Amino acid sequence: MKFSTEELIEGIQSGNKRLIAKAITLVESKKAEHRAQAEDLLKRIMPLAGNSIRVGVTGVPGAGKSTFIESFGRLAIAQGKKVAVLAIDPSSSINKGSILGDKTRMEELAKEENAFIRPSPSSGFLGGVANTTFETMMICEVAGYDYILIETVGVGQSEVLVADITDVFLFLKIIGGGDELQGIKRGIMEMVDVIFINKVDQDNLQKAKNTRLELKRALDFIPPKEKGWKIPVLLGSALHNEGLQETYDTISEFINLKKKTGRFEEIRTQQAEKRFEYWVQEYILSLMKKSNTVEEAYHMHKKNASEMVSNPSTEAKLFVEKFLSGENRD
Repeated sequence: MKFSTEELIEGIQSGNKRLIAKAITLVESKKAEHRAQAEDLLKRIMPLAGNSIRVGVTGVPGAGKSTFIESFGRLAIAQGKKVAVLAIDPSSSINKGSILGDKTRMEELAKEENAFIRPSPSSGFLGGVANTTFETMMICEVAGYDYILIETVGVGQSEVLVADITDVFLFLKIIGGGDELQGIKRGIMEMVDVIFINKVDQDNLQKAKNTRLELKRALDFIPPKEKGWKIPVLLGSALHNEGLQETYDTISEFINLKKKTGRFEEIRTQQAEKRFEYWVQEYILSLMKKSNTVEEAYHMHKKNASEMVSNPSTEAKLFVEKFLSGENRD
């Protein structure tokens, strides 16, 4: 059954989970017949969005991201908050398929009336986020969710894209063998706001404390992301609900600091501008693909670049200029 934009907006505002899901599906759709309605929907709800705390949760596979989000979400709900989880599952680079199993992994949270879990495929989009995650957040905010928790695939390469759509970037760390800092890129450390060392128990407590000390020493060499904020390294166990209240309070403290300094709204404005730039690129590429001759020109310039007939950047520039001048338009 197809719903009108009015029905979707009314359903979103009333917290109807079925219609919230329908609206997200509409926004995620790449079908031309859905895009016009999706854009109309987003335009009309945008002034109503923005009243949530957006938290990105990243970490290597096995760090316990789903368990952390479930436990943190239940804690927030117990304190009177509504929680939406946007769990991004990795898509196959071959057939674009995705398991989408986060509702199974977050079984207890899924039972909560004030929780909404939406698994979405990354569809090959870099950074461990889906290309419509930002727009999906808007829908959840209009639906009245206080916390939007984004679980990334933990790709370890483009976490900057997660940081670019959230208010708080939380990095989950686990204790492993060898050098505790091995594999943690400086770029990630420059983006994090809170670090949580997960799966800590009595058996590895001392090792966890040593890891925390090493992390704090490493952070001393990195310029602070926010003035007046020293990145906290917290210890706990999401499975046993240890350290979560401290994490919840730390996130609140960080948000309050950003609001007090005016950085909260400033960063959100910058994020919206980056989304504009992203969609400009998407629509230009989409327009290019509609031309019957643009593919031929694309492969010609690509061949020139691959055979070193000319500099790749020069060939790319020539191709784009040719397209924009209208030479390859039907």
